[in-house]
Amino acid sequence: MMKPLKSIQDLEALKEAALDRIKERQVAGKTTIVVGMGTCGITAGAREVMMAIIDEVSKRNISDVIVSQAGCVGMCQHEPMLEVIKPGMPNVMYGHIDEEKARRLVLEHVVNGHVIEEWAIVQRD
Repeated sequence: MMKPLKSIQDLEALKEAALDRIKERQVAGKTTIVVGMGTCGITAGAREVMMAIIDEVSKRNISDVIVSQAGCVGMCQHEPMLEVIKPGMPNVMYGHIDEEKARRLVLEHVVNGHVIEEWAIVQRD
């Protein structure tokens, strides 16, 4: 059972521990594609986007990509969304992705290392 939070410092410590756990899940040198699978994302087609990504990664025999899912990030108007975390590049959140765009993202961003600027809604280092 989690101990009760009594201060901002307790909250900060909990945040840091959670961020450390997230970093541990990311394997060094691998690209991670995180698909927003909150209710809003699923309603907008995130499940089909995720399946297209998994299929495209498999067809291209790409072994250094991890495909995972996240919940709602509060930008429901941009769903379906996904984030590409590629070592050596800024993290890029893409919005309004469909199956065709998902397949193109695998080729352009993951394989060729080119951000598709017109679909990017957030980029961060």
